[in-house]
Amino acid sequence: MKIDISLGQPPELADSGAAPTAAVYGLRTRPTTLTRFDGPSINVDLTPPGAYALLAVPLWKVTDTVIDLVDAVGHGADRIVPRLTEATGWPERMALLDDALTAWTETGPRPAPQVLRAWYRLRHSHGRIPIERLAAEVGWTRRHLLNQFRTQIGLTPKAAARVIRFQHGLHLLRLPGPRRSLADLAQAVGYSDQAHLTREFGSLADVTPTQLGTVVPISSRFNA
Repeated sequence: MKIDISLGQPPELADSGAAPTAAVYGLRTRPTTLTRFDGPSINVDLTPPGAYALLAVPLWKVTDTVIDLVDAVGHGADRIVPRLTEATGWPERMALLDDALTAWTETGPRPAPQVLRAWYRLRHSHGRIPIERLAAEVGWTRRHLLNQFRTQIGLTPKAAARVIRFQHGLHLLRLPGPRRSLADLAQAVGYSDQAHLTREFGSLADVTPTQLGTVVPISSRFNA
């Protein structure tokens, strides 16, 4: 997840059009294309637990879409863009934004300990822990874990595991050194075979694993 505050013309995405000047980008389970990006911007990467503490909306409302920061945060978010634009330099902008993020987080909710444990277990297992075991470990029913996880992380545990496996595969694909075969990569990530790997990369990124291994991550284009 990320917050992107444009100091010039806002970006435009193929599936949602022009983004708000101050935008919250949710977790994604399908590909999108950045069709326009002009001018400087400030980018803040957020973990899902951090986003839940910062934003004033259930995170499923942000999934696979882009919403205005004012709608996501409220209280004072409408004043941050003019203040950042009028600032005399980047150190002043960073200080202003840091103060705003701290204030928003202090008044926001806190993820449930069970959700945090489930999230970090998924992350540490690279999305390979069964959801039934995850629910048993945190002491919740599968349905209750699904509902709370979707609200506080933005995805169901199963969907989050799928995205995490994809991210792990992409990380391994881009490691320096000799390139491993796609069959070996599929096995390392937990896909049933190379065809499964290719389908998942196509579904989540709309490119093949080989193509994606050479693409510059979109997040780097958002950095100021």
